[in-house]
Amino acid sequence: MDLNPVGSEERTETAVAESRPVPALLDPPWTGWDIAFLCLVSILAIFIVRPLVVLAATHMFYSGVPWATVAQKPVILLSTQFVWYALVLLYMVMFVEGTFHRRFWETIRWNWPRYNWGSLAFLGALTVSLDLLVRFFKVPQHVPMEEFLSTPQAAVLTGILAVTVGPLMEELFFRGFLYPVLARRFGIAASVVATSLLFGFVHGAQLAFAWGLVFIIFLVGIVLTTVRAKTGSVGASFVVHVAYNSTLVILGIIGSQHVDKIPK
Repeated sequence: MDLNPVGSEERTETAVAESRPVPALLDPPWTGWDIAFLCLVSILAIFIVRPLVVLAATHMFYSGVPWATVAQKPVILLSTQFVWYALVLLYMVMFVEGTFHRRFWETIRWNWPRYNWGSLAFLGALTVSLDLLVRFFKVPQHVPMEEFLSTPQAAVLTGILAVTVGPLMEELFFRGFLYPVLARRFGIAASVVATSLLFGFVHGAQLAFAWGLVFIIFLVGIVLTTVRAKTGSVGASFVVHVAYNSTLVILGIIGSQHVDKIPK
């Protein structure tokens, strides 16, 4: 399976590991401190966005409902995440293009795979098989992520988020911003592992920090970051990520329909 969208990408990535001079676009202009500041901006943004979304929702849809109750509704939490992602993306673009005077998608190494997206999508669907490892771990009966599936409306929004802006923003941050900085400093292999560890940890709160579930997300991160390292393309890892999430969403829909047909 050829995952390389550009013929010279693999040779260029290998050059990073061997510490040879590389094209400027592969050596990101930002630093680890810039990544830390991006994280800080993202954290501060959520504290600004959430009250505004809750205030607007209370005024338009939940008149008379306590503010704290509205804030905990899954639909409000999901809506907040959409707005938050939009603001963080805006900051990313402004940071790259305003600070370094470079085109964002070119500098982030998007490199959309034009010819092999089918193979990448197949890899993403195949990666779902890693979820079968859950049978070997002790997992809690309830995880916070299930709250986002508690109502049909929330489930629909969760599915949309999972196959659109969710993987987009995660790929831009982990494989676009973070990975190349780590690769420049520690080499490709160590950076694939480190990026994947952080990827798993960020998802930990949604999974009640059940280490078995987090480990599976870490393995998914290994697949995604390896694709990014091999192809030199964030667009390629995005396709794999979307295919993985889409397969989970489809299987979830099929599973819910099956449960509904069970006689009670």
